[in-house]
Amino acid sequence: MEAIAKLNNVPTSPRKMRLVADMIRGERVNRALNILKFDSKHGSARLEKLLLSAIANWQQKNEDADLEEADLYVKTIFVDSGRMLKRLRPAPQGRAHRIRKRSNHVTIVVDSLQAVDHTAENNQEQDNNE
Repeated sequence: MEAIAKLNNVPTSPRKMRLVADMIRGERVNRALNILKFDSKHGSARLEKLLLSAIANWQQKNEDADLEEADLYVKTIFVDSGRMLKRLRPAPQGRAHRIRKRSNHVTIVVDSLQAVDHTAENNQEQDNNE
């Protein structure tokens, strides 16, 4: 069973956050946490906290399951553009340049590898029965 965690209005460019998100997509949770912990990019600290929140959400949904045996992995992670604050910066000769301060929304989904294995086995059994 999967668990979802969302982070809204992060004051970082979506392009910069996607660089960090691409590093952990599809990774096991322990490896993803290590990657984020030792990465020097600005968004990695926020994504690490979000991943811990997703793990806590999974534990809350599956109280009877053991976290170590579940073998969690990052099923999906995506970064969407958030609102854009528009500011003006003075320019030469009385003009002004528009500065766009971007923000983003991050959604992360973690799932158990065991759940994926069970669904694959069920699909094979259905194919064999037909």
